[in-house]
Amino acid sequence: MEAEFGGEVNPSISLNVVQPPSLTCFEREVDTDALYRCSNPGAGMLIGYVSDEYYRALPDTLIELRRGRQAWTARSAASGAVYVDLAPGQCELIAARSGYGSKRIASVDIGSGNVIQIRLLSDRMLGMVWPQWCRIGDEVEFRIHSVEPVKVTLWHYGSEKRLVKKLGWLDDHGPRAMTQILPDDDFTQTGVMWFGGNMKVHSQVIEAPEETGLYFFRMKGESGSYFSFPLIVAPAQPRARLAVIANTNTWNAYNAFGGRSNYVQPGGLRSEPTVNARQDLSRYLLPDYGDWKSGKTVPLSFVRPNPWNSVSENDDLLSPIEGRLESTLAPGEWRTLGWLEREGFPYDLYSDYQLHSGKLPLENYQALLLQVHPEYWSIDAYERVKEWVNHGGRLVYLGGNGLNGPVDVLDEARVLHRNQMSDSLESRMHVAHESEANLLGVVFTESGAMTSAPYEVVNAGHWVFEGTGLSDGGQFGSLTLHQRCPNGASGHETDKRSQSTPPHAVLLARGLNPQDGGAEMIWYELPGGGCVFSAGSITFAPSLLVDGACSQITANVLRRVLA
Repeated sequence: MEAEFGGEVNPSISLNVVQPPSLTCFEREVDTDALYRCSNPGAGMLIGYVSDEYYRALPDTLIELRRGRQAWTARSAASGAVYVDLAPGQCELIAARSGYGSKRIASVDIGSGNVIQIRLLSDRMLGMVWPQWCRIGDEVEFRIHSVEPVKVTLWHYGSEKRLVKKLGWLDDHGPRAMTQILPDDDFTQTGVMWFGGNMKVHSQVIEAPEETGLYFFRMKGESGSYFSFPLIVAPAQPRARLAVIANTNTWNAYNAFGGRSNYVQPGGLRSEPTVNARQDLSRYLLPDYGDWKSGKTVPLSFVRPNPWNSVSENDDLLSPIEGRLESTLAPGEWRTLGWLEREGFPYDLYSDYQLHSGKLPLENYQALLLQVHPEYWSIDAYERVKEWVNHGGRLVYLGGNGLNGPVDVLDEARVLHRNQMSDSLESRMHVAHESEANLLGVVFTESGAMTSAPYEVVNAGHWVFEGTGLSDGGQFGSLTLHQRCPNGASGHETDKRSQSTPPHAVLLARGLNPQDGGAEMIWYELPGGGCVFSAGSITFAPSLLVDGACSQITANVLRRVLA
């Protein structure tokens, strides 16, 4: 339930006093007194702040202001603040800093009391696709950011990485012409709106492949720089008996690109960029994640790059999932899909938005699989799945802390998170008037969080353990590819039974996490033929490829629900 900013930025800050120059620039008359004052941040009025894509202050950024035939220059201060001393009015603004893309802002209003934001994008390679989910045959547009010529390819990620299409080398004739520009406002709410080709003949639109599944666009520059980003392709019509959900709501909730996520400044960006997160952000200054549980949230857009969804170029299916967030996002979900293909279980892949919007026809599927960390769902999606299970649907939940955070879907590109808690109910899903344990049989609790351990069998006679050789008290799930909590299949965040669990649920196994924090693995059936299996752990699905007992148990479950 946590997220953090990306890599460190350590700018070198010059404190030298710039002497008044006697030169003109671009044939403009230069106010040398203003140049001297603006080179000293204590002089003049505050007109704005310079920050990067994570809303971190950028000191020592060169600023040029132009009005008619006059020009003024300044450098941003340690806080990213820009101070100038000139009469009120409209100016053109130019900003430049080494390691970042330069920018022109055609018109800024100086001296009217408003404080502008100037957002610069670093030179790191990035990319995204929109829509992020589609059906076979749909058109999608990929949008890339690169300071050098870059080769782009499309790959299917299943039991193997398979090249699907070469999209060629992308560049343009101008210098650094494939670099993107950030909006200067809070684009976490609106999206970045990057270009995808400069004209029709250079369009970066492709038709989705003819096979459902998880795909990655892969970018590689001349220097060896690399980045990848996912695309979910659903079938045009159901092809398999098993549907699998990709957790794009969770991917988006943890994406701090732009300076906000559902965990960092969920109520909107501060008026000043971040200088030191521990000193500036309410998450670290107030108890219980600061303003996270206050319910004061603003939208989060899907139309942003997500660096934590990138899979390293040389990773294969059995590579440990490194990083703090990657194992709970797309890289972790790839491992589940690869296991399904390895074990011979055909599936159709959908996004949770497609489930919410009714584009996933549940009535045509025998089973639905949830995996890794399906934390954020709309109430419509929850009620649709619960109704389907009550009428014979079969749900397999191979995740932890699932269906615990409700979102309002504002449109295809934006959601609003509801984080407020209730004293009388056991989860955030209380806006659905009930706990998710009514459906999953288990619900997240904080005990055991950020630990991992094996499971212990408590009901070895149950059919779910056939072929494992396990007996009561035996342990399984000691291995997982999940590297944030790497010590077992019960971990990271775990779910347990509660007062809302269906009374006929059968406890199968329990994680050995400290403080009774282990996941509780359960099974229950309904009179109409519906049934639910829950593993109750984020680290369980990443164990399937490397732990024989976890694999056998899950295969037993899938054979039963697909029989």
